[in-house]
Amino acid sequence: MFHPILVTGASGGTQGSTGRRVASLLMEQGTPVRAFVHNLDSRSDELRKQGAEVVEGDLLSPASVQAAMRNIERAYFTYPVAEGLLEAATIFATAARDAGLELVVNNSQLQGTPGDSAYRDLQRAPSFRNLQHRLADRIFDWAQVRAVHLQAPPSNEDIARVATAVLMDPARHAGKSYRPTGPELVGAEDMAKAIGRAVGRSVRAVPTPTWLFMKAARTAGLPIDLINNLRYYLDDHRRGAFELSAPTTDVLDVTGRSPEDFETIARRYAALPRNRRTFGNWLRQFAQLMIAPLSPGFNFDRYDRELRRPFPSEPQFASESKLWRREHGMTDPARRAASV
Repeated sequence: MFHPILVTGASGGTQGSTGRRVASLLMEQGTPVRAFVHNLDSRSDELRKQGAEVVEGDLLSPASVQAAMRNIERAYFTYPVAEGLLEAATIFATAARDAGLELVVNNSQLQGTPGDSAYRDLQRAPSFRNLQHRLADRIFDWAQVRAVHLQAPPSNEDIARVATAVLMDPARHAGKSYRPTGPELVGAEDMAKAIGRAVGRSVRAVPTPTWLFMKAARTAGLPIDLINNLRYYLDDHRRGAFELSAPTTDVLDVTGRSPEDFETIARRYAALPRNRRTFGNWLRQFAQLMIAPLSPGFNFDRYDRELRRPFPSEPQFASESKLWRREHGMTDPARRAASV
């Protein structure tokens, strides 16, 4: 392969680092990479040291995206939970089509059951963000760039490994959708025990009111777009949506390696500097815990109104789909939601 692969989000960010891992994995295999970064800094310097061609740009700028596409045949597209997804997807898909790309890997979101008529029904998307991803997926399909969509994978490492394998073998994967999952379904108690083993202390799963979780997330510095989207994830989770056809064998089938288990992911995050057991970290977390209940929360409804967001007229969670319930032996979605 002589043409580099274009990788967006290559510097990594506060919401994840799939682009960074894709770039690194490709370079480890000797594949040339053009790393698309938003800012030139120490992270982009490190990419250069690894051998990447670094280009600074903005996914919302047609000129910078078109320039990054020159002499490119394959690309990885990812966008944070922030304003601009549809604009960025449209610009990227259009530039990819004009440049004649043979493949785009699109880091998307869980959409539902492909065989269900509601799968692509825009009126039944459970949230505005999910509606955006349904539209973005269609944009890439209409651009005819043989897009591969990755739906809601849990591990950044697994996302990167699947994306890298797809980029290395377009003939095998082009036009498909994958939903990478972990190796097994885990509940709250299972996750608490895994985190406890990762941090070396006892951890209990304690039910937390949604309003307190939202305030704590804001106190921790998470942006309003991300927290706003989490509202719908919480409802979908209570209804069992993420158990849909899970676990899958997509990670093993695509990469030849088993997916990471939850404890492996927990140990990686526990090792990050801000999560280590130090007095400074303990003091910061304790202060945030005390402040969170008293701090003002985001006004999501006002935020959505100000942005004039076009919400689906008939939002539908996965468990409200008749096909989904039939496939999973569920007859009463309300009873399932109440049991979680």
